[in-house]
Formats: sequence, C-alpha cells, structure tokens
Amino acid sequence: MPQSIDKTAIRDAATVIVLRDSETRPRVLMGQRGAKAAFMPNKFVFPGGAVDRADDAISLVEPLSELCRRRLFEDSDHDRSHALGVAAVRELWEETGQILGTEGDWNGDVPDDWTGFAESGHLPTAAPMQFVFRAITPPGRPRRFDARFFMLRAEDLVTDLDDFSAATDELSHLQWIPVDEVRNFDLPFITEVVLAEVAARAKDPRPPTSVPFFRNDDEESLFLRLRGSPMPD
Repeated sequence: MPQSIDKTAIRDAATVIVLRDSETRPRVLMGQRGAKAAFMPNKFVFPGGAVDRADDAISLVEPLSELCRRRLFEDSDHDRSHALGVAAVRELWEETGQILGTEGDWNGDVPDDWTGFAESGHLPTAAPMQFVFRAITPPGRPRRFDARFFMLRAEDLVTDLDDFSAATDELSHLQWIPVDEVRNFDLPFITEVVLAEVAARAKDPRPPTSVPFFRNDDEESLFLRLRGSPMPD
C-alpha cells in the first residue's frame, strides 16, 4: 500500500517577481489562483510553485549569482540554489508562457515540463534573477512552503511580454499591474509585504544589502536578515 503524502510538510518553493517599466511607472506580472485551489484560492499572486525532484537534473546556461547562492544557503541545511533557480524558470514558463533563457538546443531527451520551452529554441538561465525575500508558511495552513522570491527585470525575458498564450491554466487574469495600484487586488498577506520591498527597489538594479526572511516555526515566528553564509567546499 503506497504511503500517504504529508501535505502539511514544508516544501521548497520558488516565486518570480517580474518587474516592468521600472524607470517610469513600475508594474509586476500577476495572476489569480482558482477558486478551488487548496492554497490561497482566489488570491492574486506572482508566478511560482514548489520545487520538483526533477529540477536538480536540469542544466542552466548560467546559475544564480554567487551572492544569491550564499544567501540561499544561509539558515539552510544544504545548497538548494540550483533546484530553486530551475524551479523559478520552470514555474514562470508554465504559469505565464514567458521565457527566461538564451538561444540554444537541448541535448538528449527533453522532460515533459520543458517541451514547449525547448521547442522555442531556448535553454534556461538563472543569472538575471536576484534573491530578494524568503518566507515560510505559518503552521496550520493546508499547504506549507519555504518560499524564495526572485526579482527579475522584464527586459531579460526573450518572449513578447504581453503574450500569455503558452501559459497553463494555473493562473487566470494574467496581467501587468502597476505597483501603486496592486493593493486594490485580493492579495495574500505575505505578497503585500514583499511588494513593499519591490516598490523600494524598483529603480535600483543592485542586489539588496540583505534579504528579509520571515521564519514561521511551530515554536515561534522570527524576522531575520540574510546576508550570505560561506558556501561548503
């Protein structure tokens, strides 16, 4: 008899904040979750989702920066930067049809999740993304995630920014929402917190001096700042 899956276990997840028109009136790419979704139904969210086991096996043309990798490793028991970078690119593709990649042909068999991406003539890259926020879902929720938020400038995408025809149906009403209007939408609390960071950093392309981390454990909730731990040899 197969073992049941503990759906309350904390899963690694990647979320992508795509910022457009940062020098004028910044906008972010968001969509609405379905009414029957087990996690955050009806909410407007950034594209993202859980890391899959297969993400470790996907090659990246360029990885996340060394600074991002060190900050992702801090307060973690192992280096998950590669899988998180791959998951971010994959989820962005699946949920919006937008491609973060460089021109090139895949070697060998292409996984089902990446077929459309590969057919576009691109290989995934994570280098343009900045790690800007981390939050663990509080206890008692139907799903719990250790979510890492990555910011990406829209000009680093290779696809038509207004074409969502390749997206799956995981998110509806995909649109670019002005940052100064986004709070008029039905947002999760943590998304509102992250948006404050986005607004503050919209016109600054440099990596943040530190990364906010909301750590919700069974014992306590803490607000930490991640600055970057040395990587293991």
